[in-house]
Amino acid sequence: MAVVHAVDEVERISSDSGLDLSISSTSEDKRPQFGTRFLTDPRQVFQHNAWDNVEWTEEQEVAAAKKVQENSQPLPPEKQEDYDCRANEYWNDFYTIHENRFFKDRHWLFTEFPELAPQPGPRPEPVACQRQQGDVSGGVSDLSLGDADFPGASASYRILEVGCGVGNTVFPILKTNNDPGLFVYCCDFSSTAVELVKTNPEYDGERCFAFVHDLSDDQAAYPVKDGTLDVIVLIFVLSALHPDKMQESIRRLASLLKPGGVMLLRDYGRYDMAQLRFKKGRCLSENFYVRGDGTRVYFFTQDELHSMFTDAGLEKVQNLVDRRLQVNRGKQLTMYRVWIQCKYRKGGAPAQDTES
Repeated sequence: MAVVHAVDEVERISSDSGLDLSISSTSEDKRPQFGTRFLTDPRQVFQHNAWDNVEWTEEQEVAAAKKVQENSQPLPPEKQEDYDCRANEYWNDFYTIHENRFFKDRHWLFTEFPELAPQPGPRPEPVACQRQQGDVSGGVSDLSLGDADFPGASASYRILEVGCGVGNTVFPILKTNNDPGLFVYCCDFSSTAVELVKTNPEYDGERCFAFVHDLSDDQAAYPVKDGTLDVIVLIFVLSALHPDKMQESIRRLASLLKPGGVMLLRDYGRYDMAQLRFKKGRCLSENFYVRGDGTRVYFFTQDELHSMFTDAGLEKVQNLVDRRLQVNRGKQLTMYRVWIQCKYRKGGAPAQDTES
């Protein structure tokens, strides 16, 4: 199975339904980490675009579970195999049609993941070295991984985003983090998406290396050596893999981290609005679905993700559910979102658990 960056589901819903459900990115909606805008009076629900940490009632939980159960009959195996084999085609078609129109300013990125911002304290100055450029269309199999001849070999701080799409995370990092020792790697299964990243005017080949990669193939080469990355970012991407491929993919990524390096994840949680919107005939397996455009998505629990990360040898720093009530005031619509946010660290340093 192949994987690319899955666009924010609220944008997909807007595209599918013709409604403007996007959330304002004005300063009004910028929030402290994990949010502090709480809805205490239901009559005030349309006063803001979003409410944080919205607790579900028992009736909501029961209704959501019932809805999922009603639409849980899986498609025949031959149909599932077809979606698996044609995953690359579906994602390339998606980016061919939409190009970079799904690009959104993730104003929450550095609040939730300060590891992506400039890091305090001195680090070794980058040392100039000769580095090779890989063929975007051919992946990275042609790159040599010697001591000082891979992209970003001289960097003192290395970030990899897996499933970069059109650059929703990569370009804010390059724009915000001016650390001269920073080097950012980004990959996507879709060659169309990677080409859109590389042709973006903000793409800087001296600070970034974009390449095509299939995350679900744990034997596929990366352009870095094991134990050399400080941060790996997975934002709405693990959910696009077949569930059977997730564990080995996380284990392979963990091998790329330095001791003390962190893996950051934000993805869909169980009973998110997007899951409840699926109709009959869209279920592939338990909590795993195919969208109308042929791309696929899984909805996680905290325990599932914790098991995957710890089985890969990583230590928990954070594993929380972000329950958000998003509001379209113009259409008088409410949308209950459920996301899971995780940080897991490799080896040695003690994890500081914020909330489980």
